[in-house]
Amino acid sequence: MVKSRRVQVLLILVVLSFLLIHFLPCSNDAHMEEKPSPVHILILSSWRSGSSFTGQIFSQHPSVFYLMEPAWHVWVKMYQNSAKVLHMAVRDLVRSVFLCDMSVFDAYMSSQKKKSDLFQWETSRALCSPPACDSFSRSDIITAGNCKTICGKYPFSKVEEACKTYSHVAIKEVRFFDLKVLYPLLTDPSLNLKIIHLVRDPRAVFRSRENTMADLKRDSNIVVGSRKTKGEMGPYNTMQVICKSHVEIYKAGSQAAPSFLKDRYLLVRYEDIVRDPLARAAEMYRFAELHFTPELQKWVHNITHGKGDGAQAFDIGSRDALRVSQAWRNTLPFQKIEKVQNVCKDAMDLLGYRLVQSEEEQKNMSLDLLFAQNSS
Repeated sequence: MVKSRRVQVLLILVVLSFLLIHFLPCSNDAHMEEKPSPVHILILSSWRSGSSFTGQIFSQHPSVFYLMEPAWHVWVKMYQNSAKVLHMAVRDLVRSVFLCDMSVFDAYMSSQKKKSDLFQWETSRALCSPPACDSFSRSDIITAGNCKTICGKYPFSKVEEACKTYSHVAIKEVRFFDLKVLYPLLTDPSLNLKIIHLVRDPRAVFRSRENTMADLKRDSNIVVGSRKTKGEMGPYNTMQVICKSHVEIYKAGSQAAPSFLKDRYLLVRYEDIVRDPLARAAEMYRFAELHFTPELQKWVHNITHGKGDGAQAFDIGSRDALRVSQAWRNTLPFQKIEKVQNVCKDAMDLLGYRLVQSEEEQKNMSLDLLFAQNSS
């Protein structure tokens, strides 16, 4: 009788052990599944449109893993193709980065790659703080210069390791010219994608491109073909393609937007950011489901109220952002303004940029009149 009871007790213990081993982990898995899925943010823009600064608004946030123009690697490796042909490769790379699968770079970088081989890696605060670099805190505001000096020798594997520890993944990209290319990402159940479409006055873009023409030569060749970049009309041919792409992206994102784009597309004009940086940064953070901390508010104010002129490509130091945004009015000859307005008229009309009709008007028109139609 005693032996029988012992056997019963042992059987009960075995059953309980089985239940504990097999069902408690399932309960934990269920708990893990309740964790909010990452938010994916694509800052969609074109060269010299204030996108590097806008990217930094996200990069400096302690909840964001940020990469600047990862598709640069695709264009460098496959430069003999057109932008349209490269769209698919760029989209696949962006999707992989959003999912923190950095093996996608194997196709475009050497097998001996380091973290510092990644294009403009030092502009990512996430790659300058743990676990990607131990020299700074994740809550620090980190300049690219300081990061590049200290954090460059870490292995490439740290990029993926770091990415997986963040609630938000943000990418700034200038190599998409059609929003429809991104529809598969917007309908992908593994992504929670939000698109910030950043535009800038084409006259200011043109003036800035003139100052950085050598840096943009290869990209311009891919955009319009090497033959169309030559001669007096070369720069205007490139602007025409860029402006047309902004029109098509805006129409697809807001005027004839499919249901899956609802609340996932935001148009932002760079001029509106520099006129009221705190309000526009707050708007973008709300859209991206991020908290605007007091430290970030101070940083946004300081970096837009400095004395720099932002002349160099990818320069994101402190500057008088409002003055820099209007530099074209004092430096660009009216004959060039007329040509830009001619090739970009549709974009300017749609996005709320007023045409200027004379040199006198160019110099004297108030900002309120230049941007009276607030499309954003």
